[in-house]
Amino acid sequence: MAELNHLIVWCSDKQRGADHIVDILGLAPPKDFAGQFLLVDMGNGVSLDYATWQGGDLTPQHLAFLVTDAEFDAAYGRITAQGIAHWAEPSKRTQGEINHHDGGRGVYWDDPDGHLLEIITKPYGAETEASGG
Repeated sequence: MAELNHLIVWCSDKQRGADHIVDILGLAPPKDFAGQFLLVDMGNGVSLDYATWQGGDLTPQHLAFLVTDAEFDAAYGRITAQGIAHWAEPSKRTQGEINHHDGGRGVYWDDPDGHLLEIITKPYGAETEASGG
């Protein structure tokens, strides 16, 4: 069985990108790897490996993080305290709101390079699976 081990997150400044996600999610500081990457340990055997892109324009990506209710409260508190624009959906129509999909909570925001980040407290489809549907 294959398991995800790491994902490279290309950004304009690897330190700024790694520091952003560490700050919002309350994670351990990133660790340098070979001077090329800053590894952010996600705590489940997976790391986000931040690297500075030097090949022109960046293509924004989407990363979603499953968090506990307490982690959501803490992260959402940091997002609002820092005045970071956030939305209930990826189309960015409902600024300043969160969603309640699958009986949980979720919110989207952009990191400094425009990657659309998301935290959710229930995986998508969780409510359907719980009801046997």
